[in-house]
Amino acid sequence: MKFTLPIALCLGTAILAAGSAHASSSAWFETDGGRFRLVTTGQPDASGKLQGVLDIELKPGWKTYWRDPGNSGVPPQIDLSASRNVSAAEISYPAPQRHDDGYAKWAGYDFPVRLPVGFAVPAPGEPAAIVADVFLGICETICVPVQARLEVDPAADPGNANDAALVAAALGALPSAAEPDFGATLAPAEGETMSITAAAPGDPEGIDIFVAGVDGYQFGTPQRHEAAGKISFLLKVLERPTAKPAGKGIPYTLISSAGAVEGFLPYP
Repeated sequence: MKFTLPIALCLGTAILAAGSAHASSSAWFETDGGRFRLVTTGQPDASGKLQGVLDIELKPGWKTYWRDPGNSGVPPQIDLSASRNVSAAEISYPAPQRHDDGYAKWAGYDFPVRLPVGFAVPAPGEPAAIVADVFLGICETICVPVQARLEVDPAADPGNANDAALVAAALGALPSAAEPDFGATLAPAEGETMSITAAAPGDPEGIDIFVAGVDGYQFGTPQRHEAAGKISFLLKVLERPTAKPAGKGIPYTLISSAGAVEGFLPYP
């Protein structure tokens, strides 16, 4: 999948538009490959967390990216700098698919997808306004960078049952937390190659892993190996920081015919 951001911007294929607030969700933003909007539960909890969803409807044949799109794409991004009393947006991801379009191998979705978004509201009792500049790559034969401004007034309709149900369903579709019998472990690194052992129920042929490059790391596509009944994946470390970060580790999603789980691997 070719992704040529500077050319696309010059041609005007990246579009900036405003979607005005409608109840506890934004207006839909329409683009060539589909449309998207923001939906929220309408009010933050006592800790100041407001749960929402980036609701992406794709037309047949179109795709969008997972959190790590490889070296040729761009992950979903949300900029809240124009918002009021909303300071952060943390995106969560359902299990992706692996795509090979002849140009690159990458992880993403070729079906309508809802990405849960947790918004931080520093002062829960004060008015808040979400003004989100959303940036997505939406792809058919080439990828089109799409930018849109979506606006939500969480207090406009805090009891909207349909929006709350949509958010709850998106959260319920996320991978479960990894466990010893369904998860991944990292073996000691050998040079610039890391080996991950996977344990998962279900048909071994359906086991695959997606590893996200974060905190200065970038990885190659996992290469699957099966020996003596054990499944492992080898990945090349393409880039690494000069010192190990202090974060949670490397996020991964492991899938099998039994479902999907997610967790963190130690920094290699």
